[in-house]
Amino acid sequence: MTQWHEKARRKSSGGIRTAKRRRDKRLTEKGGLPTHTVITDEEERRTVTKGRGSTTKVKERRAKFASIADPKTKKVGKAEILTVEENNANRLFVRRNIITKGAILKVKLGGKEEKAKVTSRPGQQGQVQATLITQQEKKK
Repeated sequence: MTQWHEKARRKSSGGIRTAKRRRDKRLTEKGGLPTHTVITDEEERRTVTKGRGSTTKVKERRAKFASIADPKTKKVGKAEILTVEENNANRLFVRRNIITKGAILKVKLGGKEEKAKVTSRPGQQGQVQATLITQQEKKK
């Protein structure tokens, strides 16, 4: 369901806005529910929404793979996402395997399990990008 983020009918002084009724809803005022990107074993799913002007926004609904960057070797590889280890956005997202920016993922890269931190916003950019966590960062 679409949410509308428009100005209130009443001003901060208590008066009523009369100009508000002279126009219809605008696309800039359109909002929506948050996209909770979850881990899946099936195929990945993305949806495309219309934005203002000729822009579109790709939202990733289900993710199976992530693009992992290794800071030491400066190389990027594709890895399978196993689980969400930690998520500072909401502690309940770990239980539901919801991926947001800053979440710590357990990924399978090159036959062994590694931990990676998400650097992209999958619900708004349509892809999961992450960087490998080094041993020093794990101890902190």
